[in-house]
Amino acid sequence: MAAADGPDDRIVVGVDGSPPSYAALRWAMGQARLTDSLVEALIGWDYPVAGGWPALQLADHLENAFGRTLAAAVERVAVDVPGARIRQTVVDQYAARALLAAAQGAQLLVVGNRGHGGFTEALLGSVSQHCVHLSPCPVVVVRGTSSVPDPDRQ
Repeated sequence: MAAADGPDDRIVVGVDGSPPSYAALRWAMGQARLTDSLVEALIGWDYPVAGGWPALQLADHLENAFGRTLAAAVERVAVDVPGARIRQTVVDQYAARALLAAAQGAQLLVVGNRGHGGFTEALLGSVSQHCVHLSPCPVVVVRGTSSVPDPDRQ
């Protein structure tokens, strides 16, 4: 643990199952090995606006599905970056808000960039833009994609 006035030993990384998030996770895990830090891999999700019991049952289903997405990403990337300490966190909250809250006291916040090709590739996605502008710690935006295959394209 770091001194009371300094950051702790965490690197928070946003993971959503997309190739850019795999690249961000890979970068965070590599950095964590270099700095002997803990990676907090986080996936955030919004609760659908609905009322009644079916929506509550849907929340459990969504949390489990997002948890599986996060676990699959960590499993795939960990093969190529062994030895990193990692904690997986699933949060029922808009991803940017969840990442900013988790980044309190962290060394770094790492996010992927979801460019759309061409001119728009130079733009940040909404989550990464929120994080860059509002983070309580330094932010690394990892551009491009990971060499880890996209699970949806196999």
